[in-house]
This record gives sequence, structure tokens and C-alpha cells, in this order.
Amino acid sequence: MDYTRLTAYLDGLKDRYGVPQTEIVVTKDHETVYRHLTGFSDTEGRVPASERDGYYFYSASKVMTMTAVMREMEQGRLHLYDPVCRYLPEYEVMTVIDREFSMAEWPPKMPQKDEPRHYAARQIRIIDLMSMMSGLTYDTSSEAIKRVVKETGGKASTRELVAAMAEMPLAYEPGTRWLYSLGHDVLAAVVEVTSGERFGEYLRKYVFGPAGAEEIGFVMPEGIRLTAQYTFDMREKKIVPTSETNIFILSDNYESGGAGLMGTASAYSRVVEALANGGATKDGGRILSEASVRMFMNSVTTGKAQEDFEKGGKFPYAYGLGVRVKNAAEPGRPPVGEFGWDGAAGAYVLIDPINRVGITFVQHVLNFMPAYSDIHPALRDLAYEGLGL
Repeated sequence: MDYTRLTAYLDGLKDRYGVPQTEIVVTKDHETVYRHLTGFSDTEGRVPASERDGYYFYSASKVMTMTAVMREMEQGRLHLYDPVCRYLPEYEVMTVIDREFSMAEWPPKMPQKDEPRHYAARQIRIIDLMSMMSGLTYDTSSEAIKRVVKETGGKASTRELVAAMAEMPLAYEPGTRWLYSLGHDVLAAVVEVTSGERFGEYLRKYVFGPAGAEEIGFVMPEGIRLTAQYTFDMREKKIVPTSETNIFILSDNYESGGAGLMGTASAYSRVVEALANGGATKDGGRILSEASVRMFMNSVTTGKAQEDFEKGGKFPYAYGLGVRVKNAAEPGRPPVGEFGWDGAAGAYVLIDPINRVGITFVQHVLNFMPAYSDIHPALRDLAYEGLGL
């Protein structure tokens, strides 16, 4: 194994792009075969990056939520093609806007409660939520959400806010188009119903705990310092510090299955390691069956939905059960079936059960598109090169 080129690439991210701090953990089988940190955890450049630094994982939270959903299926409490209203009655009767929803305009015009709409021809299913084909949007400031937050004094629960989301009309007929949405937040509420436990506690007991991932959750674990966060300033064309917190944490009691987790890269990588090894942990425990892990390796999107997904630039991938799925041998070194996702501040997750390889990468820069188009593919292929794969 030779990671010389990967190390040089990571060390060069500050000069090339201005990325102030990174951490990567690569696992093979059940061993950490490469770890590298760059930069500083404070904006003044006085505190070197360390394994004790904490990050907002943002949408990389979705991988953990999908793991919980898959576990509930293993327990027989949930099924892929169940209508969501079986668990959340407020989703039984949904409406769809009459106009053609478009992501071409930015920001897109989100569905409004008072605009013309019609009843949905079909109900939203669990698979629709998992595959981002429910018709829901990512409107975290919708009229319904703002009302509930105000009524509860900022203390609304996951269940209360997910119920509010059902008040808004859908952008598309369920199961027909792909649209990045709050569907995984809705699934966190579904898990609360099927398990009878608060979602964060469920993850701690059945996913994080068995994997030995103690330093991750919906609040920053004790003793872990949140590393400085940055954003890309479009006007200045450079990365600058920001005081912005995680806007997807909608209230003090809201546990966002789609974007609310935070913690260390080390903790996150332990779950990745288990998934890359068929759901088994290093000490012989298990968070998922191998059959469940392999379900992540199949895509859902076809036709128009796949066209929608490809507009995000993630070739050669399709979208599956809450994760991207590699569906072509090239480009890129990983095999067909590799899966994972990323996050708003540049986190990147790769799970390869074929080679039993896991990659967890974190940085803390919002609104920085080169992270997805350039950095992630490069470090992915350099990591595989270092592994000799």
C-alpha cells in the first residue's frame, strides 16, 4: 500500500482551493489502513487538526438513518412497499401542485399551501421516501414548519415537525420523479413510531453503540469541540469563516434524520467500516445483516427519475435506498455497487462491501461545489490506488 499521492493531494487542498482543514479515514476489512489530517480546527490557525475535532455531518446523516430504516425492516416492523400513512396517518391524503415544478430556476419556487393543487393519484411509500421519489421538497422554511416552530417556542419534536411537512403540497406525483427532499427526516419519525423510541436513542442503541461509535449524535458529544466552519463567498470567490450553525436542526428537540448528526470522523468511520464488512463489527457484533447491506447496492432511479438525479453531476451513479450507487464500471476505480453519500460542508462517505473498503472524509466548508465535482472523485480514486485496487 502506498498513499504518497493521496497524502500529497490532501496536503495541497489548502493551496489549491483554500480548504482550511480536512480529515480522512480509510478502512480495509476491519483495519484502519490510512488516516490523515490537515490544517487547523480554529480560524486563527493556532490549534492543529486532531482526531477529537467534531463536525456537522449534514446530509451524510442520511446513511445512518437508512441503516436504522433497514434494521427496522429486518425486525419485521417495516416493509419497503408499505404506505407511509400506515405509520404516519397525516400522510394518507396528499396533494400535488398543478404547475410544473422546476429546479432550473434558482432558488426554485417551492410549493405553497394556497396555490392550485390536486389530490395525489397514489400514496407515498417507504421506498419513495428512501429513494427521494416521494414528491416532498427540501423547504425547511415552509409555512407549516414555521408555524409549528413558533407555536412550540422552538421546542417542536421530530414527530410534530414531520406532521407539519405533510400539510404542504408535493412537487411531483409520488414515485415518478427524483427530487432531493426531507424524506429521510420523515423516515426518522417512522422509525420512532415502529420502534417506540426517540430516533437519537434508537441510533445510539442499535447502530452507534454496537459499532463502537460513541462520539456521534444529535448533540455534540461531551469533550468534542466543534471545529471552525467556513463558507464559500460567491462575491469574494474565496473560502471565509462563518458563524452559521446547522440550519437543518429546526428546533431544540428536532432530530433531523436527513442532516442533523454531528461528531468525530473516527466515530462515523466505525459505522462505515461495519457496513463495508457486510454489517459486521470488528468484535463480531452486527448492525445489519449482509443481505440488508447488499440492498443498498441496487439503484431505484430509472427513466425520468434517473435523468433528474444525473443533473446533480454524480456520474457514474444512480440513486438507491437513500444512497448513491455506482452503476457503471468507469469512470472511477470502485466497483459497481459501491454506495454512500456526502454532506453540505463537504463530508464524503464511500462503502464498498465487495472489497470491504470504507472511506470517511470530512471538511467544514459550506456552499463549495468543487468538493463534490473535484475533491471527492479525486480522493476516492487516489485511496483505491493506494490500496492497490
